[in-house]
Amino acid sequence: MKNIYKYTAIAIVASGLLFAACSEEFLDGPAQGVLDSTTLANESGVQATLIAAYSMLDGWGGFGGWGGAGSNWIFGSVASDDAYKGSEPGDQQPSTDVELYQWSTGGADGYLNDKWGNVYEGVNRTNATLTLLTTVEGISPEAAQSIEGESKFLRAHYHFEAYRYWGNIPIYTEADTDFRKANGSQEAAISAIIADLDAAISLLPASQGQIGRVTSWTAKAYKGRVLMASGDLNGAKAVLSDVVNSGPYQLEDCFHDVFSAADDNGPETILAYQASSNDGDGGGDNGNRNDRLNFPHGGSPFGCCGFHQPSQNLVNQFKVDANGLPFLDGSANSADVTAADAVDPRLDWSVGRDDVPFLDWGLHAPGWIRDRAWAGPYSPKKNIYEQNAGVGSSVGWANYQLHSMNLHLLRYADVILMLAEAEAETGGLETARELVNMIRTRAGACAQGPDGGAVEVAIDDPAITWANYSVGTYDSPWTDQATAIAAVRMERRLELAMEGHRFFDLRRWGIAQEVLNEYIAVEQTKRNYLTAASNVEARHNLYPLPSVQIELSTVEGESRLTQNAGW
Repeated sequence: MKNIYKYTAIAIVASGLLFAACSEEFLDGPAQGVLDSTTLANESGVQATLIAAYSMLDGWGGFGGWGGAGSNWIFGSVASDDAYKGSEPGDQQPSTDVELYQWSTGGADGYLNDKWGNVYEGVNRTNATLTLLTTVEGISPEAAQSIEGESKFLRAHYHFEAYRYWGNIPIYTEADTDFRKANGSQEAAISAIIADLDAAISLLPASQGQIGRVTSWTAKAYKGRVLMASGDLNGAKAVLSDVVNSGPYQLEDCFHDVFSAADDNGPETILAYQASSNDGDGGGDNGNRNDRLNFPHGGSPFGCCGFHQPSQNLVNQFKVDANGLPFLDGSANSADVTAADAVDPRLDWSVGRDDVPFLDWGLHAPGWIRDRAWAGPYSPKKNIYEQNAGVGSSVGWANYQLHSMNLHLLRYADVILMLAEAEAETGGLETARELVNMIRTRAGACAQGPDGGAVEVAIDDPAITWANYSVGTYDSPWTDQATAIAAVRMERRLELAMEGHRFFDLRRWGIAQEVLNEYIAVEQTKRNYLTAASNVEARHNLYPLPSVQIELSTVEGESRLTQNAGW
């Protein structure tokens, strides 16, 4: 489905919902230079509007900035203990404001508005598709049903992204004609999202003829994610068990295959943005545009930009004991990892470290870091494609950062670990252990290979001279629930590192304040700028609504949107 996700210039006018305007005058006049609903009222037209809705999955619709990224690298990783903002002081100050938990500043507010604008533009496009679909004649019932199901799934996804940020959000359907709408409760948001997912499950086929389109299994897996976020562990367990036991997904043979362009849309992919490069877009904007900053800088082959650098805290967690198991007691962070430490091989698939091969681009070196004193010695690695894959863009600013490797928004390992968590929390300790061991067994299947040679090798390959890799499984029965939960949570961190989940996990577990304040206290001794960080408080459980959106919701002098508590 690479070619159907390309950014489309079609402006959808079937819905009146727009979120990026700074005045209300646009509501009164005709749209300029757009295709109207009559022109689009055919199967090709409605498919085009659906493609436009899919294209928002990466968080870039031709407006807004880095804060809108579909990967949530800023608000899910940099806001957590997984990553530093990176780069150097003063570069993209809003991301520093996010990292310092100063979310009501002008810069952070602007980044939050990027995210709001992008997710609600996604909602807008799905509603436009649903509206247009009712006018289309000559379309088969099967095609119409799939389009409706895909649209409702995408609407659920975009609303859920908003829910994860702000909790108390407005919900929009195709019946709405005015975007100036009051927030609802978190419970109302979850109810609406689940209703759309249930509709998608009933409408969608179990498989699609075109790769990248969502299916009933996609919707079931996503429903499990939403139920986990809402705290309905038993409901989530039932849905996720169905996906794991009866669904079409399976783990890739090697952890790295999940992040290899050669394995795009493999058996582990549940939902991914179908990136493309060299597809006729002069700016290369279909190539994961909002993640383009997250490459090594300086003397690296990429030349820019050095953001989203892994934290020392994250790197330390990959240390393992004599049995190849992670340290669950927090002791891994008592000393920074050294070459003598045994480590989980996922470390060097996730993090660029000096003198370790950086896929097939050469050895990572000190000169690859923009400002080591500012943001540490590590580079992001998961979103980097292999040089020999030939998927880099030939156009656009810093074109090396633009590529056609897909952006995963939900993958099977995440589903397995959510099910393990639900089992551990509800007493199914041995089932949880089996599920975690599935992930750990795969983690030990391969390691980063030597520079200039095979990228994937066995973890005990004699060519590996830069690390001592070790992965063990939990072979003794789990009888203590607290230990089981700690093991599952650690596995999520190791497996999903730098994928934009960590902050939302900490908040979901109710431990964000405890963990992040301890993280700040330790990291302040390593990264001086973190001494300016604010204390993480209860208000940080939700992001503040963007101030411009509150202003835009004004009707007769009164704002319909209400700011979240504490902001």
